[in-house]
Amino acid sequence: MTCGGIYERLAAAAVRGHAAREGLPLPVSLDRTPLEALTEEDLAALLDLGRAWGVKLYRFKRGHESMPRVRQILGFLRGVRPESLLDVGSGRGVFLFPFLEAFPGVPVTSLDLLDYRVDFLEDIRQGGVDRLTALRADICACPLPEKSADVVTMLEVLEHIPDVQAAVTAAVGVARRYVAVTVPSHEDDNPEHIHLLTKPVLTELFQNAGCGRLHFSGVPGHLILIAAIGEEA
Repeated sequence: MTCGGIYERLAAAAVRGHAAREGLPLPVSLDRTPLEALTEEDLAALLDLGRAWGVKLYRFKRGHESMPRVRQILGFLRGVRPESLLDVGSGRGVFLFPFLEAFPGVPVTSLDLLDYRVDFLEDIRQGGVDRLTALRADICACPLPEKSADVVTMLEVLEHIPDVQAAVTAAVGVARRYVAVTVPSHEDDNPEHIHLLTKPVLTELFQNAGCGRLHFSGVPGHLILIAAIGEEA
C-alpha cells in the first residue's frame, strides 16, 4: 500500500536518487522504469526501501498546496501558464512540490544556498524528475542568463536576504514575464527575518529594478506581489 498523504512519485524519485548516490541496490524494474510508469506496487516498494534506508519521506507530506499563499500563487500560475520557472530558496519544497505536481511539463530550476537542500533536490532529479535542476547559488549573484526563466518565484525569501535590492534586481533581470513574491505582512519573532517588507518598500525595490507594473494582494499573515516584466508590463 502506498502512503496517500505524501507526494508519492516525488518521494519515489528521491529514494531512487538516494540509492544511486549511496550505491544501494535496486531491482532493475524499480530503477529503470520511467517515474510516471511506476505502478502502485512499485511505489510502495520504493517507499518501503526509502524508510529502511532512512530517507526522510516526511518531507513529501501533502497539505502545503492548500496553504492560502501557496494556493494563490499556484492559481496565478495556472492563469499565466509558465513555460519555465526559477524558484529561489525552495527550502523544504512547501511550494516546489505542489508546483511540480500541478505543472508536469514545466522545467524548473531551484536556487538554494544550502548544500543539503540542493543534494536533496538533486536526488529527486536523478530519480526521474529530469525537468528539475537544483543549483547551489545566491540570487544576488545569480548564475543564470538574463531573461532565461519565464517566471521567477521568491516565496518567503526576501525577508531573509541582507542585500534585498540586489536580490530583487537579479530576479527582475532573469524573469521574462513575471516575478512572484510572498513576504510576512507583520513583524514576527523569527530571528532569520531581517526585513519587514511593506507595500511601499517593495514598490521602491521593484521600481529601482526597472519594474513598475506591480499587483499587490494578501492572505492572512502574508503580502503577495506579482511584478510584470517586459511585454507583460
